[in-house]
Amino acid sequence: MDTLDPGVERKVKFRLLPFLFIIYFVAFLDRSSITYASLGGMDAELGLTSTFYGFIAGIFFIGYFLFGVPGNMLLEKIGARKWIGIILLLWGTVTVATGFVHSAIALVILRFLLGVFEAALFPGMTLITTYWFVSAHRAAAVAMFMVAPPLANAIGAPVAMTIIDYVHNFIGLSGWRWLFIIVGLPAVILGLITFKYLDDNPTKAKWLTSEERINLVNALDADKLKTSSNHGVVESSFKSAFKNRKVWIVTLMNVFYVVGLYGITFFLPKIISSLITSASYIQVGMLTAIPYLLGAVSLVVTAKLSDKLQKRKIFLISATLLAGVSLIAVSVFQSIPIVAFLFIILGTIGVYAWSGPYWAISTQLDPRIAAVGLGIINALGNLGGFVGPYVVGSLKDITGTQMAGVVFLAVSLILAGLITMFLKEQDTNGGL
Repeated sequence: MDTLDPGVERKVKFRLLPFLFIIYFVAFLDRSSITYASLGGMDAELGLTSTFYGFIAGIFFIGYFLFGVPGNMLLEKIGARKWIGIILLLWGTVTVATGFVHSAIALVILRFLLGVFEAALFPGMTLITTYWFVSAHRAAAVAMFMVAPPLANAIGAPVAMTIIDYVHNFIGLSGWRWLFIIVGLPAVILGLITFKYLDDNPTKAKWLTSEERINLVNALDADKLKTSSNHGVVESSFKSAFKNRKVWIVTLMNVFYVVGLYGITFFLPKIISSLITSASYIQVGMLTAIPYLLGAVSLVVTAKLSDKLQKRKIFLISATLLAGVSLIAVSVFQSIPIVAFLFIILGTIGVYAWSGPYWAISTQLDPRIAAVGLGIINALGNLGGFVGPYVVGSLKDITGTQMAGVVFLAVSLILAGLITMFLKEQDTNGGL
């Protein structure tokens, strides 16, 4: 039988998606904690300029770029359970160690290693969705763990600033150091749990009955462009993925989008603090949470709508235009903080509305190149994560204001939307 039993799909969702969400939530806490550490005294203690802070925030993505494709290929060979468990242990240890650095160089090295160890996580998780979910439901599946970044920031921002304020100087360590230690430990614990909990593919899922496993595998096989009973196995060379037209269009979209995404991620508290200069650390954390919470809502809503309508392209273009125009408006209305903050909210809504439809398109690759293709898309795309923070930091030092960087991020997001127009109908899941 090639039709997926809804009961089986529900079982897979409840088993897999909450766990992937928790892993990605913790990953993003570890990745973005430097944002709050910077605002909470790290820059002053280590003597960092805005430019160098942007460089340190972005160096994560150089490691991400270098090890994205190899990491995803290792996931294919070693299996999701072992590989994700291993990298959780490694990046958790690196995050804890960051709490003990005493030089900018040590911070650079640890941020680079964090990128190395997290490199295969997201492409690995999107690859895992191709093992367990049919393409028509994949945007909603991806959205269930893609909602983790905005929620991690929404929850993490006030919690991080509270830790920095109230755990400061406990046993002689600054609050920003305790932040890294506290957020790094859950990754280590999750790594140990992953070895027991996660399954590599449906054929190894003991929590499904034999009939349920057969139903799921058959439905997934029927859904693929070219049937392969070994879901996602790399049957073509790296060269085949490298020459694929869709891989490069989707990669370019990702580059410009990620410039905007991580420019906002690593500077949003600083932008809000520059607009509302009287706000305390905890107040900045609370204000930062608002756009991220609404961004999380927009991510889930647009993912479900794009699945229901099977129209991805219009959502992607609309999301980036909303984000870009809103960020330009932030710079225009910077002298009216309340208005500027409302446009920050709209911009963040646009940024996160992109994710579900985008990754639904990205996972619609020939299964023979899926692992390598997703590695290329994620690794090269995330170079934008280095460019965004570094340029925003540099523009702050050059101009003395955060607004030049905000405009730069707006232009990058608009370019991501324009590149989307080069996608053809066969490149997307459903109509345009």
